[in-house]
Amino acid sequence: MTRMCTFAVCLGLGISPLALSGDPAGSARATAEAWVNDQAERITAISDAVWVHAELAFQEHRSSKLLADTLEEAGFTVRRGVAEMKTAFVAEFGEGRPVIAFLAEFDALPGLSQKAQPAREPLVRGTPGHGCGHNLLGAASVAAGIAVKEALAKHHLPGRVVVFGTPAEEGGAGKVYMVRAGLFKDVDAVIAWHPGQTTRVHAGSCLAVKRARFRFHGAAAHASGSPEKGRSALDAVELMNIGANFLREHITSETRIHYVITNGGGRPNVVPEVAEVWYYARAPRMAEAQATFQRIQEIAQGACLMTRTNFELREESGTYETLPNQELARLVDGHLKRVGAPRFDEADRRFAAELRRNVGLDAGAPLDESVHDISFQRVMGSTDVGDVSWTVPTIEFGVTARASGTAAHAWPFVACAGSRIGHKGCLTATMVMAGSALELIQQPDRLKPIRAEFEQRTKDFGYQSGIPAGAKPPERIDSEN
Repeated sequence: MTRMCTFAVCLGLGISPLALSGDPAGSARATAEAWVNDQAERITAISDAVWVHAELAFQEHRSSKLLADTLEEAGFTVRRGVAEMKTAFVAEFGEGRPVIAFLAEFDALPGLSQKAQPAREPLVRGTPGHGCGHNLLGAASVAAGIAVKEALAKHHLPGRVVVFGTPAEEGGAGKVYMVRAGLFKDVDAVIAWHPGQTTRVHAGSCLAVKRARFRFHGAAAHASGSPEKGRSALDAVELMNIGANFLREHITSETRIHYVITNGGGRPNVVPEVAEVWYYARAPRMAEAQATFQRIQEIAQGACLMTRTNFELREESGTYETLPNQELARLVDGHLKRVGAPRFDEADRRFAAELRRNVGLDAGAPLDESVHDISFQRVMGSTDVGDVSWTVPTIEFGVTARASGTAAHAWPFVACAGSRIGHKGCLTATMVMAGSALELIQQPDRLKPIRAEFEQRTKDFGYQSGIPAGAKPPERIDSEN
């Protein structure tokens, strides 16, 4: 046992499973945490493999296979290709109730390739990178599932643990397709996590989002020889964007509008016959996001009138704001404070400090090494965890896995996600998820107030998927989609 704990201490966990056996749930939890300590190198190796694969949304074939294979080899029953997504899976172990689930994400972001070092240097220029730490997220969720399985099997506990392999969180809304397929209907609680720059439970909501592409159609012509015969689709895109930018003055401060031009035409001497722009509209509530999106559509119609073009709307997805469960938040907060924040060493701090200097940050603590109280502030991003949270009681917590003050969706996070800093965050999260799940499994009465809160907060809510009716998951998300 000493050998297992020594490796955990060097990675910053410092937990002795034997020290936990004094409380009622301690024996099963000790089994789970002993497994994590013993398998720490393997868990981080899985995270690193996904980090190297760095596959985009709906294309995470190697990453998904690695995680699903790992669960299957551990004794889980695995269903692959669920909800019509090749890289989605559901892995389950145990019998009876309660049913506690973890969410494994594993998609990367385009153009963020980066070595695990504090200076900017891509592994392969222009290729994807894990700029949101989903390699850590997926590995920890899988590891937590197996750790709980070890405890269920050894101590003959009733209950089930489920790991959902959820593709395409970054803009593809993979979980929304899984919700639509009814895959969460039998789950009692979902415990989710996300790597970040602080360690705390997030009991505030996030932003809902609507996503769509506007493809304009005009008429091609020689841009110099006969411009009067052309109708520029690109002009329509640009006029639409101008209108959307003027709209920003007349929306709430928490509403967000983003766009990128995915097709601006071919050559300057040809009036563009086709052009496309991709929009996100975010707001604190789905109804507000939909209202903003409606105004953006009206602006697109105006752009068509000005240019005598027309547009084709290609709605992609929408995700709800999260509905964090406060009762579940308090339970997970107890385990987060018991496990503690990752214990970084001087090498980790030097890495983070150098990285911060390289992105122009002032002197300050390179890493947040505390466990903070539950946060009730809104997170100004969006996630398809939101749709899950309106279906089953859900909570999400964060663990420090990147340098303080650095941005998500950027190369510094990729660097940290492939380093010891990320590894320590990954293992800490594994411990917290496993302990929280086992408490619910061994003390199922804890689920009663969790369920009561959920039913109270959703009693007047009728879930409607943000994915257009009949729409199937795409094979990929890119400018050609």
